[in-house]
Amino acid sequence: MEWNDSMTLGYEPMDMIHREFVGCVANLQQCADAEVPVMLDRMIEHLHSHFSEENEIMIKHEFPPKDCHIDEHAAVLRSAVEVRLCVARGDHAEARSFAKALAKWFPGHADYMDAALAHWIVKRLHGGKPLVFRREAHVDGALKLDSHD
Repeated sequence: MEWNDSMTLGYEPMDMIHREFVGCVANLQQCADAEVPVMLDRMIEHLHSHFSEENEIMIKHEFPPKDCHIDEHAAVLRSAVEVRLCVARGDHAEARSFAKALAKWFPGHADYMDAALAHWIVKRLHGGKPLVFRREAHVDGALKLDSHD
């Protein structure tokens, strides 16, 4: 998994934590077997921090679909704990599988749930939609301005 501009939401606190998430997943995907327990622990630590921060933001800004979003975070954390138990028994394949699942899950979660949250927060704080500049998005050689609706 590698960060790219298409993952940018336009709300920097969330974009920063998402960059960290992508880095943690990549580390877990690419590390040597001997490093799997440490990288998984770092991933789980990041997930706790990441989800706690987003959950607090949703509550603070009275995000209407917060319960569904918080429930999804909790489900991912439950899976992480189960994977940690497997790794403790020496099953490193479960950690690799978990990293692959996170890499597959994250784009959809970010595009729908997190983008909606970023839009809600920016609208409440600044009265408008987030503006996102994407280097990869070119139309006839010109940089395309993208805003999340």
